[in-house]
Amino acid sequence: MEHTENWIWLPSDKYGNEPHNIYSSLDNGDKKSEFIVAEFLGNYEFSSKVVSASLRFSGDCIFQLYCNDKFIATGPACVGGDFIGNETCRDNFYASTMVIEPDSACLQFFARIKALPSQVCEYSKGHGGFMLSAILTFEDGAQEEIHTDESWLARKNGAYTSVTSFDGSIAPDEYSSAESIENIWNTKTAPIPVREENELFYDNSKILLKPGEEKTLLLTLDKIWAGFLHINSEAQGEIHIEATCKELSEDGPTEDIILNNTCDYRGFYMHSAGNITICATNNSDKNATLTVSFIETHYPVYDECENITSDEELNLVLNTCKHTLKICRQTHHLDSPRHCEPMACTGDYYIESLMTLFSFGDMRLAEFDLMRTARMLERENGRMFHTTYSLIWVRMLYDTYMATGNINLLEDCKKGLELLLKRFETYIGESGLIETPPDYMFIDWIFIDEISMHHPPKALGQTCLNMYYFGALGFAEKIFNILNQSEDAFRCALKQKSVQEAINNNLFDKEKGIYFMGLNTPEEASPTWKWMPANTDKRYYLKHANVLAAYFGVCDDETAKELIRKVMADEIESDCQPYFLHYLLEAVYRLGLRDKYTLEIINRWKKPVKECSKGLVEGFIAPEPTYSFDHSHAWGGTPLYSLPKALMGLEIYESGMKKLTLSPSLLGLKSAKAELLTPYGKVICELKNGKEPVITYPKEMEVIIK
Repeated sequence: MEHTENWIWLPSDKYGNEPHNIYSSLDNGDKKSEFIVAEFLGNYEFSSKVVSASLRFSGDCIFQLYCNDKFIATGPACVGGDFIGNETCRDNFYASTMVIEPDSACLQFFARIKALPSQVCEYSKGHGGFMLSAILTFEDGAQEEIHTDESWLARKNGAYTSVTSFDGSIAPDEYSSAESIENIWNTKTAPIPVREENELFYDNSKILLKPGEEKTLLLTLDKIWAGFLHINSEAQGEIHIEATCKELSEDGPTEDIILNNTCDYRGFYMHSAGNITICATNNSDKNATLTVSFIETHYPVYDECENITSDEELNLVLNTCKHTLKICRQTHHLDSPRHCEPMACTGDYYIESLMTLFSFGDMRLAEFDLMRTARMLERENGRMFHTTYSLIWVRMLYDTYMATGNINLLEDCKKGLELLLKRFETYIGESGLIETPPDYMFIDWIFIDEISMHHPPKALGQTCLNMYYFGALGFAEKIFNILNQSEDAFRCALKQKSVQEAINNNLFDKEKGIYFMGLNTPEEASPTWKWMPANTDKRYYLKHANVLAAYFGVCDDETAKELIRKVMADEIESDCQPYFLHYLLEAVYRLGLRDKYTLEIINRWKKPVKECSKGLVEGFIAPEPTYSFDHSHAWGGTPLYSLPKALMGLEIYESGMKKLTLSPSLLGLKSAKAELLTPYGKVICELKNGKEPVITYPKEMEVIIK
């Protein structure tokens, strides 16, 4: 039995039929949009119990779904967008599936839909809508399908006046029959489960208010969590609440809420919260009670790794990285639940995907991110907002394939890869280098001479972009060989060799023995694209280009080792944020220098984590005085990947981790335990000073111990 995809919305004869939504909150066009929250109710009664229900559902743009007064899911799975191309709607939209066990002859589905993108990872088709179908299995084994149609009831809930304001004195409209609408979504089924939720209560979650009383309370959460406000009132009148969610002490978003009588409020705004300030006023002449909770949400956890060492401060770093990764895993990887950026931040998500191998092990989210990014590349003819991130996507694609063995992933992303490589061909100049890209972003979250390395000029970004291109060509060659596209693989190999020669001939200072950051070719700032500033006259010698040269192997290994020595000895200028230190740790590992440098680099995380272990800080050094780092940024969590990998000495030799080699090392620690989750189960490596390593692994795998 197949699911029916029938979409419903508010009846047009009562509410009109004009599109409600902009396509994205990033759309700066002149579309006028009304904030609407719609609610739908489907009631069913049967002669026998429903023992299971296979559901498929979606909504535009954000929904909350319940069955028999029990929460089921939020959604939909993120469409996956970029910072460009938001003036038109995305082609792809997704439905989620799950199985519930009602054990009841009565089913009541309730859905609440926010029909306007508010945070930057939210996308719409331009019109509100909701769809659900359920294949029901009864006690006797019989099956029946039900789905959204005109038998469902619909209403507007005007109490939701914006994504952060609610006025419970405004009663919802009366229900009337829902209207079936054109299916403009044509959803594909998201290959990931719905998110997990847990409601968090704290010592002062229950607030007693006397008549006319005003109270301000601070709820301190044990960690920084991603999720939604939930406030319930028991009153005989109006309660006014201002709820401000902060990670630490920064300015945080405030929800302005009026609850009237007995009222229940659940917000739509995803917060990153380490504490919640509640300012509540009882405007009635009766006692009132508020119950405040935080509904934390994340991608489900089915299994976990335990990575521990003899160094407790290091363990705290690993645990903080792991928790931050957990809250950044939603329906797509997030840079941070405080920012909620879209699929564009591949540099973040690549590192998060690697961290997952040594924490939660479920790589479906990484695979889905790759596929949605491929849709973006197809849509924009190989272009992404961040030029370097589009190239990092190629490495992420290969590494995820090697972890999962999913050949269909490579097939799905092949067209996007071909378009990406074709586009970068157009950026090559006479020198053989990339000379004419739309921009050189992103390098690192630092400022050099008051110039942002987010979107640097040519003199600060060209070398890094060319090195990312060199790396992408190498991994594209591997991917094409796996797909038996030998001619495409050969072309990538030739192009990679040409780019390597161009980099070493034009961007390496033989006298200094290091790479500089880019040529000083006179170039004006782009008049139409603010992310391409005018070039500078100064030549820059920074760590970043030299780390990438060693990471990708642009130079020979002896030169690469000397570059790393100079970086570690601080003989090359600049500092690096946690994000970029991932590439330094990878270079150190590739060159066989892990025993010498791994702990020295990772120890840098100890101080900021000791200062705040509730979540991972975005950076080590403030890029500018006014910038406030968040503490929920998993892009800097590479110790969760780099340390256990270095302890194990892991190399993957066959896709799907069917064959591994391990060369364990304590790296100078007294003891350590490192775990890796594979498609076959856990690989566990236990190390103690002076004793042979104890290594266990699933019998289906081949593990070679060096």
